[in-house]
Amino acid sequence: MQLLLSKASLFFNSRTLFYSSTTMATSTSISLSSKPRLKGIVFDMDGTLTVPVIDFQAMYRAVLGHDEYLAVKSKSPSGIDILHHIESWSPDKQRRAYEVIADYEKQGLDRLQIMPGAAELCSFLDSRNIRRGLITRNVKDAVDLFHERFNVKFSPALSREYRPYKPDPAPLLHICSTWEVQSNEVMMIGDSLKDDVACGKQAGAFTCLLDETGRYDAPEYANVQHKPDYKVSSLVEVQSLLETDFELTS
Repeated sequence: MQLLLSKASLFFNSRTLFYSSTTMATSTSISLSSKPRLKGIVFDMDGTLTVPVIDFQAMYRAVLGHDEYLAVKSKSPSGIDILHHIESWSPDKQRRAYEVIADYEKQGLDRLQIMPGAAELCSFLDSRNIRRGLITRNVKDAVDLFHERFNVKFSPALSREYRPYKPDPAPLLHICSTWEVQSNEVMMIGDSLKDDVACGKQAGAFTCLLDETGRYDAPEYANVQHKPDYKVSSLVEVQSLLETDFELTS
């Protein structure tokens, strides 16, 4: 018996996936699930699990100086990778840059708040035995404070001390290996195209962009290299997305 299978090409559009389908015939008697399996979610921390409180643009200006900031920003439409940018600097210049970054991050810790919907989403994932991991470019102390203050745990939880950091796919692939799952059974959720979405796409995972304000609808992001599979304006939307589009399995 011939079964017509849909071969889908994925296109990014607002909240969810859209399909442009062509059909191909194959001879099989096996029925295939229409939903991909999902066994784990990996989250970004700052701006995803926590309310955005760090003024990253001000931090970049403080590290780079006004003129260099404008020059780098013009060449990086999806955002500035400040950690990568300063890696080529002299040791003394790097030290001063990290001091500025650490000062901004400390200010962020003093005002740390959990993102609306995050606790509820974690409870839902726990109820379905879906693994939860975390990858951040912030430091381990910030991750430890997040775990302690909000009594929610992510494992593995990889901070800036793990190299290479996002957008390199290595940390996400490390988590997949630790969980003993395939990368296409995992979703990366974050608020950054250049870090979170790029990391997830390069690892072969599903990706979901959290865009609370709609800033990624701007024309300068239309032709970025890595586009998310999903886009939401709140973590509250993620549960229904997962239940609708995925077979959730441990």
